[in-house]
Amino acid sequence: MSYETLLFSVENAIARLTLNRPDRINAITAQMHEELRDVFSQLEKPDSARCVIVTGAGRGFCSGQDLADRKAADPSERRDLSQSIQQNYNPLVKRMAALPIPIISAVNGVAAGAGASLALAADIVLAGHNTKFVQAFVNIGLVPDAGGTYVLPRRVGLAKALGMTLTGTPITGKQAADWGLIWKSVEDESLMAEAEALAKTLAGKAPIALASIKKIMRASLENGFAEQLDMEAEFQRHCGYTDDYQEGIASFLEKRAPDFKGR
Repeated sequence: MSYETLLFSVENAIARLTLNRPDRINAITAQMHEELRDVFSQLEKPDSARCVIVTGAGRGFCSGQDLADRKAADPSERRDLSQSIQQNYNPLVKRMAALPIPIISAVNGVAAGAGASLALAADIVLAGHNTKFVQAFVNIGLVPDAGGTYVLPRRVGLAKALGMTLTGTPITGKQAADWGLIWKSVEDESLMAEAEALAKTLAGKAPIALASIKKIMRASLENGFAEQLDMEAEFQRHCGYTDDYQEGIASFLEKRAPDFKGR
């Protein structure tokens, strides 16, 4: 499938996904959702890649939903916005969470509305110091979606989450890192180099362990203490039977870099 709103490639086990509507600050359309579904169908295939970087073309990561794409022919018409959420946004962020390989979002320029939620749905978020994260839903009379109301209070606490969403006040990449909203902020001009270096590091890790870490860490947000301890034991048993664990031990003892195969 050829894409009109995305750029997608895989090289050296690293997938690179770029939202590519720079004239609209990569605002999300129904067509982009369709193309994203195809990309994730490829990424979900075994051995498709070991890591994926998501970024935006041009001067921003993503300005959120393209409101013109939802515009009704009759301005007085009321539309059920939950349909778009249930058909497009919710499945997308669920697929991001379930994807066995790590997702890095390299957030440039601005990430607003659903664009901010999409950026924060990644496993590791890098942003330029001057990147702006904006929960702008309130400015058009809506509530955060695409997982925004789930992620924000869990990462920064209810006080900051409410402040961001009730006022629509932007925060910088540096603030986001200081608050614990993202993994790290870097100089704007070095963002992609940092993302590429991180992706290379992750691509060299044990794939089964990475997939298991994604799953177990996300489960911890809902599990009780005893349930989480049982899950740790279960996942450790599974990982302990893998060839990658044997390779990890051998490489450590032999003082060499491991060569993980994902089995």
